[in-house]
Amino acid sequence: MTVFLNGQFVPEKEAVVSIFDRAFLYGDGLFETMLVVNGKPFRWEQHLERFLRGAEFLKIKVPFPSRALRDFAGQLIAKNQMPDSLLRLTLSRGIGPRGYSPKGADRPFLAMSLHPAAPFDSQTPPRWRLVTSSFRLPANEPLAEFKTCNKLPQILARAQADAAGAGEALLLNTDGFVVEASSSNLFWIESGTVCTPPLANGILAGVTRAVALEICQRLGFAIREASITPDQLRLAEGLFLSLSSVGIVEAVSLDGHALGQSALVAKLHSAYADLVRKETESE
Repeated sequence: MTVFLNGQFVPEKEAVVSIFDRAFLYGDGLFETMLVVNGKPFRWEQHLERFLRGAEFLKIKVPFPSRALRDFAGQLIAKNQMPDSLLRLTLSRGIGPRGYSPKGADRPFLAMSLHPAAPFDSQTPPRWRLVTSSFRLPANEPLAEFKTCNKLPQILARAQADAAGAGEALLLNTDGFVVEASSSNLFWIESGTVCTPPLANGILAGVTRAVALEICQRLGFAIREASITPDQLRLAEGLFLSLSSVGIVEAVSLDGHALGQSALVAKLHSAYADLVRKETESE
C-alpha cells in the first residue's frame, strides 16, 4: 500500500509520524473520509469544503492548495490500483512545544490513505441492529460540525455497539435528544415525513446526510428537522442512518426492540446508489 505523506508517496511501512505530533498527543487535527468509485471520490467538493472550514476554525493552515489535494488523491488511487475504495485525509497541526498551547506548532502535516470499501448492493440497503450508548454529546457544540481527530465519545459508543453485537450505537445529547450514531447521521420517518435532527443539537453536518436530504427533495418526500427522544424514536415508521463509507443503512431494531420498516428507505438507498454511479461514471 502506498500512502501520501506531506507531499511524498511512500510505502505504508515508511509512513510514520512523530510521537510529538499534536494529532497523536491531543487529537489536534481533522480528517475526512469519502467513498471512491471508478477512481473518483464521490462529492469531493463537499468533503473538501467541510475540511477547509474545519481547518480555518481550528486555525490550522492546509499545506497544499485545493487543486493539488485533488491531484494527489487521484495519483494515490492510481498508484494503489484501488478505483473502488475509501479515501481518508488527515490533517495535524504538526509538532510544537509541550503543552496545549498551539503556539509554535507552525508546520502542519497532511496524510492521505486508501482503505477497502464495503461490498455494495444497489437494490437492498444494509440492515443493522442498534443500541443506545450511555455516553452523551454536548448540545450546541460548534466543534461537532467538523471531523476532528478527537472522537472519544464516538469511540466509546462504538465499543458499546461492538460489545452488544450491534451495527451501530446512537448517542443522545445533554438535552436528552437522540442526535446521531457513532459514525453516521440519524433519520426517521414520521407520518410519511423524513426527519433528521438539526445541526444545533450537536451533530456532524454529514456530507451523506446532505445528499440524503437532496434525494428526498428530488423524489418529492417531505423532510423536516426535529428533535426526538428515545421513546419517540422507537415509535417511528422507519429509521435509517447515512454515512459516506456505506451510504444508506436501514435500522431493524433498537436496544432489542423491533423497529418499523418503511418502503421509503429502500427507495432512498436505490436513488443514492444511482446518484453515486451517475456522478462517478467514466468520461
